Amino acid sequence: MVRTHQVPATRSLDPLVLSGALLVCLSAPAFFVLEIWWLGALLLAAGLALAVVVDRRDPDGLRRETGLTRDLSLIASGLLLVSSMPLEAQLDDLSILRFGLVLGGAVAVPYVISRFVYRDHAVRFPWRGGGRWGRLQWGWLVAVLVLGWLILPFYFISSGVYLNWPVVDTPDLIARLFVGVGAVGIWDELFFICTVFALLRRHLPDTASNLLQAIVFVSFLWELGYREWGPVLTIPFALLQGLIFLRTRSLAYVVTVHLLFDAVVFAVLVHGHNPGLLDGLFLV
Repeated sequence: MVRTHQVPATRSLDPLVLSGALLVCLSAPAFFVLEIWWLGALLLAAGLALAVVVDRRDPDGLRRETGLTRDLSLIASGLLLVSSMPLEAQLDDLSILRFGLVLGGAVAVPYVISRFVYRDHAVRFPWRGGGRWGRLQWGWLVAVLVLGWLILPFYFISSGVYLNWPVVDTPDLIARLFVGVGAVGIWDELFFICTVFALLRRHLPDTASNLLQAIVFVSFLWELGYREWGPVLTIPFALLQGLIFLRTRSLAYVVTVHLLFDAVVFAVLVHGHNPGLLDGLFLV
């Protein structure tokens, strides 16, 4: 019989639980910002060891249906897979295949282990979980496009971070960039929100869980290329995506928000690498 788990509306903050989860999430900046693999692995091991202590302190999982060790190990498995390859954006066939296999595995492995080994539904992908979108949701989609159009060109061009992405000066490369940017954007929500955030919420309050998933989210984006003062943009974005998911319960909506944002990112990258091509579209 498959067990299901409903996250309570409120959850108390246990310092030991928070410490274990924080250590696991801090492995992300070690892997993706500092790029010190052994440090990331050490932080993962320390977080999981502390989780074992927590679960042994209360064999019933501290009023949880599942233990902290189990859920943090699912996050750790995804992080280890992603850390196994460099994340610099490349558009050749081999790099695209590698990205697809590794990032796909980082989502698939925690899901499969949770669903078929642990036999629960810790990792879910609620495509239309929140019902129909209201005026606020549609208004935010418009706001994302406007804010992206105002902010992203200035960030990418003035800081020079567009150079962290390969030159796209042919139709084939532009098409590959379009697909790649969109695919990674979808993956972000599958892993950071539906996996990391969802697993953390089983043990921590929503605010703490959101802050921790943002650490992982922003660290990944840093290695992907959002550097310089990029975290000024990516930290609020990661936190907002978590809050939006809590409100809408809809993977479809957070993916739509992300894809609209990434559509502007794609256009700005093309603009940056091809002066004169899209000058009339942006202010910078």
